[in-house]
Amino acid sequence: MAAFGHTGDRETLEDVYGQRLVEYLTLRFLLELAALLGLGFAGWSLSGGWWRWVLALALPFIAAALWGTFAVRGDPSRSGRAPVPVPGAVRLVLELAILFGGAAGFYAAGHTTTGVVITLLIAISYAFSLDRLGWLLKQ
Repeated sequence: MAAFGHTGDRETLEDVYGQRLVEYLTLRFLLELAALLGLGFAGWSLSGGWWRWVLALALPFIAAALWGTFAVRGDPSRSGRAPVPVPGAVRLVLELAILFGGAAGFYAAGHTTTGVVITLLIAISYAFSLDRLGWLLKQ
């Protein structure tokens, strides 16, 4: 398998993931959406009154803003653009915090099975993207 993020010939995601690209990107996108939903569930169920509405809307919004803003320059899984460039380790911690935070949100909101399944899917997703993990940690 080719090295992720190789700058010589400017490899694309297709070079790295081949035929699994569609499945990988679909799983990653669905996990991102699930994380936002889980954070919203947590905000709703762990608070009361008008705070319930504020947190149910603000937590997913803040997570999405962080996800879209802080990126590693040249990351082919994100078009290569980085509004606010950060080191790869920072990006990885951000991704893991949001994704596992969403899973924990489902769990805390009483949707235990959903939280556990999402946690397993996150682990599977990252297991199939070890090249990307290595690339991130070298940036």
